[in-house]
Amino acid sequence: MNFPRPLSFIFGFWCLFFVSAPVRAQSQTPWVDRPVSVIVSWAPGGVVDTIGRALSQSLSDISEGRFVVINRDGAAGIVGAQALAQARPDGLTIGFGPITPITTASHTVRNVPFTVESFDYVCKVFENVLTVTVAEASPYRDLPTLIDAIRARPNALTYGHFGTNSLGHLSFANIVRSLELRLVDVPFRGEVPIYPELHAGRLDFGIGTVAGGRGKPVRLLAVFGDNRSVAAPDIPSTRELGLPTLQPVLAGIMLPRGTPAGLAQRLDALCRQATEAPSFRAVMARLGEPILYADRAAFTALALRDDAEKRALVQALGLLPQ
Repeated sequence: MNFPRPLSFIFGFWCLFFVSAPVRAQSQTPWVDRPVSVIVSWAPGGVVDTIGRALSQSLSDISEGRFVVINRDGAAGIVGAQALAQARPDGLTIGFGPITPITTASHTVRNVPFTVESFDYVCKVFENVLTVTVAEASPYRDLPTLIDAIRARPNALTYGHFGTNSLGHLSFANIVRSLELRLVDVPFRGEVPIYPELHAGRLDFGIGTVAGGRGKPVRLLAVFGDNRSVAAPDIPSTRELGLPTLQPVLAGIMLPRGTPAGLAQRLDALCRQATEAPSFRAVMARLGEPILYADRAAFTALALRDDAEKRALVQALGLLPQ
């Protein structure tokens, strides 16, 4: 059909619009005009929450969207992980924090409604290094001395951790089993409540983190890991002390499994940019936490390996799902 020149121009313009419009729509993310819920599986005020809020603000600034932290703490991170696993995979709900509740719970909690395969692992942001921590006024100056005291007074000493079957619990339970120690463990909902109990003398020691103990009247006796932490170079590692060792907590951004790959890729790119932002780097420097970014492929591989290691540890400890 032949149109006069003005009509053919108009017809061609509208054809171009309708052909290209779906392409433009597919390239958009839902983050500009709708808020994104960022589920943080730990209580407000802790290190994970602080980093999650700083990262969410950085993501908001970069994307021109609004990333809003929602704390869903409880059961050593399982409550938040379950909420993320059950969220719609539309990119409007993401998770931030340690993957330990995911890689541990399926081996330690009966009928937990998720596994390591229930999530997409977008980017690793940092590693939360666990510590053995005492109050500043404690008579214990190093971990060997503390272990000697535990041996000398069976079932008399108490220690706090992040919750039953959390990595903090499993890390020291591994030492307890290896050395045949006897003491009382006290579970808490996260790290924050442990420090007042240490200061009040109601706990002999606790499992904390390098950043969590910063600025508090506490003394770090050891860090869990093969090597010393760059954030606490004067503190010996458990491997250095000849003790059974687990690796640091891997922490980053996750999505419910089934989120479109394009959104996951876009979020990974935003994550890299967000970790490079001066505002986020300033928060991490204040906390003394090095940024250890890893992309989707690397983070996914680390998560699967962590899951396999936790399964082996739980079996070695003889723990049954509770």
